[in-house]
Amino acid sequence: MPHLSTISALSNRIGGGSGLLTAWVGMPDPVVAGHLALEDFDVVTLDMQHGANDIASVRQGILNVTLAGKPSLVRIPVNDFATASRVLDFGAAGVIAPMINSKADAEAFLSFMKFPPVGQRSWGPTIAVGLTGQTLDDYLAKGNAMSVAIAMIETREALAALDDILALDGIDAVFVGPSDLSIALSNGSNVNPSRADVIDALDHVRQRAHAHKKAACCFAPTPVMAKDLAKKGYDLMAIGTDFSQLRSGARAQIDIARGRS
Repeated sequence: MPHLSTISALSNRIGGGSGLLTAWVGMPDPVVAGHLALEDFDVVTLDMQHGANDIASVRQGILNVTLAGKPSLVRIPVNDFATASRVLDFGAAGVIAPMINSKADAEAFLSFMKFPPVGQRSWGPTIAVGLTGQTLDDYLAKGNAMSVAIAMIETREALAALDDILALDGIDAVFVGPSDLSIALSNGSNVNPSRADVIDALDHVRQRAHAHKKAACCFAPTPVMAKDLAKKGYDLMAIGTDFSQLRSGARAQIDIARGRS
């Protein structure tokens, strides 16, 4: 049976340049999340922002990932902070909130992520308590520490407010969306997560996060980029998406079958 160590594995391991890898799941069939949890990922992330996941697929996906012995993250839709509380109640180990552009945005996110006195998360962790095997009192005492709050940094405004966001008690990590950041830094002229100014921004975010003793996370469109970020000391990287991995895997096998490789 899953237990506390499974749910809290992310909060216990992330930080210090841990170089964790997360699967990124946009397909709403929970079987996909469960299968990827059986691979050598440290975490599985269920995407509700740009992925096709809804609250039902996330609920079952979290259970499938937990049963495979891995912690799960959920990326919620923009400004849908109430959903953060719901997925934590389902047993998610943490939540990624997109477009956190200011201290006020981060405070609003935290209000749904953490119990008082840090936030105002309401009480109802029926599934999470069952998965951790804790008593209700134990979950209340440990819930804030095991629920990882991750603010996405993907705009000029977010970069300007980075230290204010990181200084907040309860923000455990920041997560860079390099594609959105490249659009912002180029004033909408192109999307290129490998551009020099984006790489400079990634280095700056990592340095500031670690200065605040918070974790630095990033979406890596390619495994090579993930490897480079890990060498630089990033704590968690996503390697592409389930959609991209499905298509690249299919192409690789088709090329072999057709004698092209």
